[in-house]
Amino acid sequence: MPNILKLGISSCLLDNCVRYDGGHRLDLHVKQTLGRIVGWVAVCPEVECGLGVPREPMRLVDDRKEIRLETIDSRQDKTGIFSLWLPQKLKELESTGQAGFVLKARSPSCGVRDTALFDPYGREKGRGAGLFASALLKKWPSLPLVDEGSLHDPRKNDEFKERMLTYNGGESKV
Repeated sequence: MPNILKLGISSCLLDNCVRYDGGHRLDLHVKQTLGRIVGWVAVCPEVECGLGVPREPMRLVDDRKEIRLETIDSRQDKTGIFSLWLPQKLKELESTGQAGFVLKARSPSCGVRDTALFDPYGREKGRGAGLFASALLKKWPSLPLVDEGSLHDPRKNDEFKERMLTYNGGESKV
């Protein structure tokens, strides 16, 4: 059997019911087009760190000291449980050797660059990466990382595939 590229993906994009509301966000375009050339490594940071399904929706809060993962209604800080899980997950991913990641846009854990960032009073103050996406980029700065919506643009799709096919575990061949 030939070696197949491994590509990390937000689990909800593959039709897995792991979202806060118990649903999924199946993206047939991503699943069918990239699924022909990669082996998926599904990840749901929120479920894997111990948060249930369903669960209260969360957001990122910047309190000027750090960015925290906080539930919206009850304002429970979930940063600690997420932070305890993250190092082990990164170590696990290091051994599986992904060629890139397709992550769920706007997610407080997976958003690549479009996740809303709030101040402690609940006012939106900007956009940025989710906690998991940030950790991936910190550990592997050249890792091809994209949200599912970008892959619907043929040019961005081709660029991502090229980066993914030339990625060499931390050093891009491009």
